[in-house]
Amino acid sequence: MPEIELSAGTVSYQDSGGDGPVLVLLHGLTMDGSVWRKVVPGLGEYRVVRPTLPLGSHRGPMHPDADLSLRGLALLVGEFLAALDLEDVTLVLNDWGGAQVLLSEGKAERVGKLVLVACEAFDNYPPGLPGRLIALAARTPGGLAGMMKLSGLRLFRRGAGAWGWMSKRPVPDAVMDEWFRPAKESAEIRRDIAKYGLSLPSKAGLLELSERMRSFDRPVLVVWAKEDKLMPREHGRRLAELFPDGRLVEVEDSYTLVPEDQPELLVRLLREFVPVTAVR
Repeated sequence: MPEIELSAGTVSYQDSGGDGPVLVLLHGLTMDGSVWRKVVPGLGEYRVVRPTLPLGSHRGPMHPDADLSLRGLALLVGEFLAALDLEDVTLVLNDWGGAQVLLSEGKAERVGKLVLVACEAFDNYPPGLPGRLIALAARTPGGLAGMMKLSGLRLFRRGAGAWGWMSKRPVPDAVMDEWFRPAKESAEIRRDIAKYGLSLPSKAGLLELSERMRSFDRPVLVVWAKEDKLMPREHGRRLAELFPDGRLVEVEDSYTLVPEDQPELLVRLLREFVPVTAVR
């Protein structure tokens, strides 16, 4: 994969290239761009860019002094868009919702449209029981190392309250092996995860950040899974109502990872929301 040097460190990414409308697809904690592997083939006429954010599945650690807080990572997304000179981007989030802070900070000038797919929102950081367990592990000496040692177990990957709540359909073991390997093998990668997990704002601070997003007046599509175990169903409605040009679509037969559970539907929704013939 190509790499680009940003202020926090080296970020790798996948880029389909081409002259079509630009979609930047973001992933969640201890995942990488392969979470979109079922979606990308249906977007052949678009330029699809998938950075590997420093959220635990990145292959090389960030600088020791890198700001990997919620705000720091959101600004890093903005820096990534600028470094690749991407304009009028459709920014697509799933699971991790932190890039919404770009809107709160008034730094979304390169974002033409926003798609929020079953992601963290309002005060739901980190989300649900799995998120709380990661936060607890980050605060406990050796906690993240212990958690990563368990990552190969079936109970960890498909158990209720663990990764089994991420998708209704099992993610292939080979894919999950690659997601968990960096944090399992590298103390520096675990350090990066801990920096993020230990720096989340208070619930009041998170709600304030959400309220400041109202100023984003460009089109927003909210795609929410009705059966989601981690992202409250009411958050989808609240997000759509928060934005002046927001629209909600609820999805059947899916948990948080809609790109895993309902990829064909998600492709159709993206193509409707960002027509290939759109003026760029």
